[in-house]
Amino acid sequence: MRGEVGVNVAQQRVVVIGAGIGGLAAALRLAQAGLDVTVLERAARPGGKMRSVPVGGRAVEAGPTVFTMRWVFEELFAECGASFEDRAALAPATLLARHAWTRGERLDLFADVDSSAAAVADFAGPREAEGYRRFCARSAEVYRTLEGPFIRDGRTSPAGLAQRVGLSGLGDLWRIQPFATLWSALGTFFRDPRLLQLFGRYATYCGASPFTAPATLMLVAHVEQAGVWTVSGGMSALARAVADLAAERGAVFRYGVHADRIVTEGGRVAGVILTGGERVPAERIVCNADSAALGAGLLGREAIPAGERLKRDERSLSAVTFCTTAVPKGFSLAHHNVFFSGDYRTEFDAILRDRRLPDDPTVYVCAQDRTESGETPEGPERLLLLVNAPADGRERPLTPPEIERCETNLNRRLEACGLTFAEMSPAVATTPGGFEALFPGTGGALYGRAAQGWTATFKRAGARTALPGLYLAGGSVHPGPGVPMAAQSGRLAAAAILTDLDSTARSPRAAMRGGTSMR
Repeated sequence: MRGEVGVNVAQQRVVVIGAGIGGLAAALRLAQAGLDVTVLERAARPGGKMRSVPVGGRAVEAGPTVFTMRWVFEELFAECGASFEDRAALAPATLLARHAWTRGERLDLFADVDSSAAAVADFAGPREAEGYRRFCARSAEVYRTLEGPFIRDGRTSPAGLAQRVGLSGLGDLWRIQPFATLWSALGTFFRDPRLLQLFGRYATYCGASPFTAPATLMLVAHVEQAGVWTVSGGMSALARAVADLAAERGAVFRYGVHADRIVTEGGRVAGVILTGGERVPAERIVCNADSAALGAGLLGREAIPAGERLKRDERSLSAVTFCTTAVPKGFSLAHHNVFFSGDYRTEFDAILRDRRLPDDPTVYVCAQDRTESGETPEGPERLLLLVNAPADGRERPLTPPEIERCETNLNRRLEACGLTFAEMSPAVATTPGGFEALFPGTGGALYGRAAQGWTATFKRAGARTALPGLYLAGGSVHPGPGVPMAAQSGRLAAAAILTDLDSTARSPRAAMRGGTSMR
């Protein structure tokens, strides 16, 4: 039902800056509530990082490729009177990913814990399989502890989280090892260095190193076991589905326009000035740009305090990606594949300490035409190849020789695991500098602030800001990066706006211009 809050919502103009998944979720929820919503996006289509690029006449997904936490979208669509299943065609994955270290060292992980435990036993022995079962139990405990108070409710401080779980839940918080690093916590479950490497990779899902990321990131294992799906048409199709429903509910999308700055009047937001001088008035603004863009002043001086000013070593990882089509040879690819470097610590030291591309990188390959059937597609397949990189795209863009050397090292790692390519089309490469151009102010960082240490998670901004009328959404703010988490941030931003509007309607004092906002 539209018009849910206690004010004349039709008179409430909301501008959403950015049509990434966080902005799309906020726009959908607010349009459903009856607010006048305008989405400003400088690209030609919605999605933000959920994008595709043309390669040889085919669209290759160039952003996120893993879809989890389906409940976020099911709840969002249900809140807006629609069925998620009717809007997005999903196929569940039983095989989560295929992993390789050499030609003879391969391990598949499955959504079913028993199947994965059997595979781990065959790969590394019964002791490691037992450790894997304990690890899965602990990851489930971590997720259960954090889902309600942290992910759903948006608690952004240790005190708020502790208050939400109460005295009875403090033991649960202690058991999830909030002060340990992921790498050290994994050592209590596994001895095999390959398994440490495999599960340590979960830190990179948040753009961090497993040697500094908090142990709570082991919850990724439970998230994947709860369900991984492939989306028909790719993740960019999922973004279009959310945008289409938002438009049906009344949101207006303006593509190819650039928000130059946020303007204020009387101590609160008043609108957005576009490049060229047009003013789009608004009583509320949801900024779906990276918080670093706000902090850098890229949306005007008045909005700077609402953003972050990160040092280079505080940024999350960037990447070098290659989108191509080719015929794989010598290795049976799954949809998701990881080819591990020979030395994980050396790899991360190169990226984060030496600020350079590693000589022996871990390579992620998404074979986008591979399905659960296991059948090999005929002819060249659509492929996304990715290696981690330092987020120095603004300060030190990669040179052409460095990019060429990166591609050579990537192929050397794949060849060490038995994978080569034939009939490969010229690849479309995106470097940290390219990501900085796509998402200004980030330096190419793909996940906002790096998850370094237990306090990093709580340093992310929440939905409300100190500037009245300005709200934040996206992977750089709470609850964190990744498609479902960024979508959840949009839901939290919309909920904050609707709550604040309802509070304003019930309290005349709260309606005073320049009143204090709640953070």
